[in-house]
Amino acid sequence: MAKVIAVTNQKGGVGKTTTCSSICGELKRLGYKVLAIDLDPQGNLSFSLGIEDEDNFTIYDVMKGNCDIVDAIVTGEICDVIPSNILLSGLELEMTGVGREYVLREQLSGISKKYDYIILDTPPALSVLTINAYTASDELIIPMLCEILSLQGIAQLKQTIFAVKRYYNKSLCVRGILLNKYNPRLTLTKDVEDIAQVIAEQLGTTIFKTKISASVAIAEAPAHGESIITYSPKSKSAAEFRAFVKELIEPHIKKVGQGK
Repeated sequence: MAKVIAVTNQKGGVGKTTTCSSICGELKRLGYKVLAIDLDPQGNLSFSLGIEDEDNFTIYDVMKGNCDIVDAIVTGEICDVIPSNILLSGLELEMTGVGREYVLREQLSGISKKYDYIILDTPPALSVLTINAYTASDELIIPMLCEILSLQGIAQLKQTIFAVKRYYNKSLCVRGILLNKYNPRLTLTKDVEDIAQVIAEQLGTTIFKTKISASVAIAEAPAHGESIITYSPKSKSAAEFRAFVKELIEPHIKKVGQGK
């Protein structure tokens, strides 16, 4: 069964899509079967992973029941992808039925055995899409910048996570907070990091040991339909994301080993 991981933060511009594409790129390099699902109406993850064919079914069609989930899967060079488009922005008003929070989880149950990891890129909003992502996920990764506004985003996110754990997904785990565009030389970085650690403790998690530095290569990679792992494999950022993914999956590997 696939491990389902959602990358989330209601604040935009914190590196959610970059984190998703980098995780997918590194997991693929390590030989895992990976499915990426773009839950953001802007479709940035789809673009970043080189999926631009507008004739495909999208996650909107899956959520609306217009197609089976297998029909929406596009085979990309980095990994399999279920793309998104702007139609997804209207889903909040269109999904009004009972049990709407469970639609994605029910759909994923039919394909979970095909993959080792399913990575969800969530929108920068606490919407029905975000709730569906949390309900379907085993773990959450919360990327943030070392800025005050990023802290506010996480503080507001807490209530949604607690509500989902209470009503829809009791086993949901916040895997950790990932610091992006990290600059240890700035005084603000240390101050924000200290406060983030307090919030992490309230969420029952911690800050990942690996931090991701700012990088021009990270900004360039999406334009080439690649993750930083393949676009600039010798860069500092690629090395950081490789270390991060190792940190991320290490507990999963240990559990599998214990199971044997």
